[in-house]
Amino acid sequence: MADLIGTLNSIIWGLPMLVILTGTHLVMTVKTGLIQRHLPLAIKFSVTKEKGCEGDVSPFQALTTALASTIGTGNIIGLGTAVALGGAGAVFWCWFTGILGIATKYAESLIAVKFRVKTDDGRTLGGAMYVLENQLHKKGLANFFAVCTVLSAFGVGCGVQINSISEIVTNTVKNGRSLHFSLFSFTVPTVPVLVGTICAFAVCLVIFGGVKSISSVCEKLVPLMAGLYVLGCIIILVLNHDVLSDTVLLIVKSAFTPTAAAGGLVGYTVSSAIRFGISRGLFSNESGMGSAPIVAAAAQTKSPVRQALVSSTGTFWDTVVLCLISGLVIVSSIVKYDCIDVNNLSGGELTAAAFAQIPCIGTPILVFGMITFAFSTILGWSYYGESCAEYLFGKNFIQLFRVVYVLVLVIAPLITADVMWELADILNALMALPNLTALWLMRNTVAEETRMFFSKKE
Repeated sequence: MADLIGTLNSIIWGLPMLVILTGTHLVMTVKTGLIQRHLPLAIKFSVTKEKGCEGDVSPFQALTTALASTIGTGNIIGLGTAVALGGAGAVFWCWFTGILGIATKYAESLIAVKFRVKTDDGRTLGGAMYVLENQLHKKGLANFFAVCTVLSAFGVGCGVQINSISEIVTNTVKNGRSLHFSLFSFTVPTVPVLVGTICAFAVCLVIFGGVKSISSVCEKLVPLMAGLYVLGCIIILVLNHDVLSDTVLLIVKSAFTPTAAAGGLVGYTVSSAIRFGISRGLFSNESGMGSAPIVAAAAQTKSPVRQALVSSTGTFWDTVVLCLISGLVIVSSIVKYDCIDVNNLSGGELTAAAFAQIPCIGTPILVFGMITFAFSTILGWSYYGESCAEYLFGKNFIQLFRVVYVLVLVIAPLITADVMWELADILNALMALPNLTALWLMRNTVAEETRMFFSKKE
């Protein structure tokens, strides 16, 4: 089964998917008039409120909830996986994907806010499923997107995250892998079960309060966890300052030319660097997947362009800043410390080994980042999943979704991590396809709305 999933993932994430995704990023960059240049204005909008606007959460809460779902294991374990499978050059392609992805995140959020709907009880809902059904009259694609999003919530947003928390805690606890107990004649690993149960309880306290409860927690958690993690990474980079120039050179060189063994890294092809860099970039910032627009549609705003600008900063913070810093830490540690055996380590193990080389602070920074990042992602994705579950089956289905979501948190740590990552990549691609279809068909609307907004400002 694992081999079948891996083969399917390779087919899906072959050249066609990379071309479609990168092509969309480029087209949206052109259609929006290089929207990346308005990043300072977008950051300003993210911390200021509009008055008298309809919506369920503030623009900043919508942003931090979206960031909560994207700042997760993709920033840490995902980068380690990309480097392990694609070499140092994967860090460049992940970062480059983030730069271009700002335009796609902007465009998909714009149409989600512009065409959002209001429920009978006064809530605002939106996303690719509503655009596909109401504006493009493609009900089948809308349903497909919603189904993929629900599955992704269980896989990408829940299973991968709790699995990664379990792995890092198991590796940190003394003799963590040897601790077991018996349950109905089955031998069950103790640490993964405890991690899943504790996390499930904590998630219960938040998600049953709905988007307002989730966004309230994310508004406080995301800036704190990201700030502390970046500070820790900067300290590590200062300690690795003597190899930073060699690290940057290796990353850039490996992105464009096949590399021989260097600094503990075996030779890699350019195609593997591009494939794993772009796929991990999408996993990290979710630009093109259509996830963040779901919560952007709930923001209190009068202007779709304004909220789209706010949403676009999520890709900047997540990939352009955090993924780059994480990638520099991992690759510089590999270059500096010969004891890291890249050839025989998985992505998670590679990341742990790289951070562990830094005395005293390396492992604590990794453990803190993994737990807080993954937990916040679990919260953010719960809203995406329940929104699409409501679209498919109605409001009464929300509570059932939440119960199943919590149960998955208990079970997922017992599943092989590699299988979870492969499934996550597949679900990412399947979810992205209908969303990218909506984006391509609405590209002129995006261009016109953008032009009108900035012409008024001038």
